[in-house]
Amino acid sequence: MAEMIFFTGTMDCGKSTLALQMDYNHRQRGMSGLMLASHDRAGEATVSSRLGLSARAVEVEDTTDLWDLVVGRLTAGARIDYVIGDEAQFYTAEQVDHLARVADELDLPVYAFGILTDFRTRLFPGSARLVELADRVETLQVEALCWCGRRATHNARTVGGVMVTEGEQVVVGDIGVADELGYEVLCRQHHRRRMTAASARVAETGPEPLPFAAS
Repeated sequence: MAEMIFFTGTMDCGKSTLALQMDYNHRQRGMSGLMLASHDRAGEATVSSRLGLSARAVEVEDTTDLWDLVVGRLTAGARIDYVIGDEAQFYTAEQVDHLARVADELDLPVYAFGILTDFRTRLFPGSARLVELADRVETLQVEALCWCGRRATHNARTVGGVMVTEGEQVVVGDIGVADELGYEVLCRQHHRRRMTAASARVAETGPEPLPFAAS
């Protein structure tokens, strides 16, 4: 039986790069797959990597029925040997159910890639459903690093380099955009303290504040 596998990690850990590499490896063996994308930084209907790689894909909207999409293409004569879904955290829980059905009833491997939590450390609905349904959840071994050098575990949204904790869950941006809305990966300690690389530079003239009030 085909499996549905969820590959996850923080931003900047190579998820899209791995998705593109997996598609390339399969195509080199004569297979043909369906690539899915959602809210990619490079634009609609695209899977892109920060290394400069990209591929065309089908854009997943909230109203997209992924089961009907796959079945419709197969019925029309298209060949689909596997399905790769990037930015899967943005899929709805129902769409993840569709992907599980594709693996179970059509016997097609499904590889989903996405982050677990948003900038508020809350699970995305799509990621939560993937954790519940996936045959396997694989944490990517390429570690993104916080500005302090520790392993990054949390995604932070920044505006002008300052971390924010309120706003819509889905706002597309990129890592390292200091002068506008962007994202930064942080270790848990600095995410809790809301200390980004920019605020750390400002604080270089004095010691890092203690996590408790000094008496």
